[in-house]
Amino acid sequence: MKITPDLEVEFEEIEFDEFSRACDLVEEYFGEAIDDVALHAPVSRRQLVAVLARAQLSGRQLAIDGLTDEGEMVYQSNDETLLWLDGDFWLDMRGLHHLSPDEGRAAREVHRRLIEAIDGDVPYYNRERDPFVLIERRPDGV
Repeated sequence: MKITPDLEVEFEEIEFDEFSRACDLVEEYFGEAIDDVALHAPVSRRQLVAVLARAQLSGRQLAIDGLTDEGEMVYQSNDETLLWLDGDFWLDMRGLHHLSPDEGRAAREVHRRLIEAIDGDVPYYNRERDPFVLIERRPDGV
C-alpha cells in the first residue's frame, strides 16, 4: 500500500490524548530498543518516541485497509503483528508525517531490531523490505 497524497485512505484527526497514549504504548512496548537506537542515532529519545507513536497510529488506521496484504506476516499474537512490508512504508511515513531522514531511519531500525529479536536474523531478501510492528495491546496490558 503506497501512502501518497492521492491515496484513498482517510486518516482521522488524532486527539492529543490518543497521541499521548500511543507514546506511552511505544515506550512500554519497545523499551530498551528505543534507548539503544537513540543512543547511536542523530535523534533524541523523545523525538524517536514521537515518531514511533505517529507510525503506530498510522499503521493502526492502515491495518483496517489491508496493511497485512502488503507484505509477509512473520508473527502474530494478541499483543502484536510483525510484518515485512513491500513498498516504501517508512519512506511514506516520512512524507506523511514530515519526518527527517534520520527520524525515519531510527524508527525503522527500532522495528527491525524487534522483529529480529523475535524472528531471528533477517534473511538477505528481507533487507530491502520495511519492518513494521503493529502493537495490538494497550499500555499496561489493558
